[in-house]
Amino acid sequence: MPELNRTQLSIKLVLFLAVAALLSACANTTRPGAVGVNRSQFMMISSSEVNRLSAASYNEQNQKAKEKNVLVTSGQTYDRLKVIANRLIPQAESFRDDTKQWDWRLTLIDAPVLNATCAPGGKITFYTGMIEQLNLNDDEIAAIMGHEIAHALREHGRERLSQAMAQNLVVNVAMAAAGGYGAAVSAANQAAYYVLILPNSRENESEADAIGLELAARAGYNPMAAISVWQKMIKATKGKNPPEFLSTHPSGETRIEQLTSLMPAVEPLYNATQKNKPK
Repeated sequence: MPELNRTQLSIKLVLFLAVAALLSACANTTRPGAVGVNRSQFMMISSSEVNRLSAASYNEQNQKAKEKNVLVTSGQTYDRLKVIANRLIPQAESFRDDTKQWDWRLTLIDAPVLNATCAPGGKITFYTGMIEQLNLNDDEIAAIMGHEIAHALREHGRERLSQAMAQNLVVNVAMAAAGGYGAAVSAANQAAYYVLILPNSRENESEADAIGLELAARAGYNPMAAISVWQKMIKATKGKNPPEFLSTHPSGETRIEQLTSLMPAVEPLYNATQKNKPK
């Protein structure tokens, strides 16, 4: 067999194996919920491994904050967050059962940063800057915390890592098989970036907005607060470079439109909690 034909056959085999791996690794991490999030996700690495790595990073974050004397473990703001977290966390079971076994944690860092996160496995972090600069009420804190918990429920971090792993694996193997066809490999790499990464960034944020909205409503927090949060975000960052919390698409205005469209799905959940609320 001519050398060129063997190379072409190798490339075809690599692509076939790559497609087979992509298809076999697809799954949906959560139930759709009232907001109807139902997308198959590509997962190439185990949840346990991602949770282990995330826990190590979370512990390091807390250790550094402690050394700088900015780790808050008590007080009015911390207690507010704790109450809200304790109401939101049980609602996660509406989307997946295994959250009962997650090692949920809460961290508050005293820093003028507009940011909040929830690492895989339920490691929640808030910065005082988010609460103070936006003058957030409890409903608005719940909207943000719900959004971040939703990222953990959907395992968006694991999904992004899987995409990166798949991209590197395919490119590396393809380069070995293709030999001098560097231009073709480069084109494939660029295509993978746009197909696997950019669309999912927008999609993941929209999914987190939707699920977070439902979590807050189920916990008895007014879902309309999600809209006021983004109105405050837009005002606070007008004419400035967006902070990390706002660094991904869609825009604040688009998010408000999407959240508004979801209100009919979540308002009955919120209203039900108000009927059962002790007077």
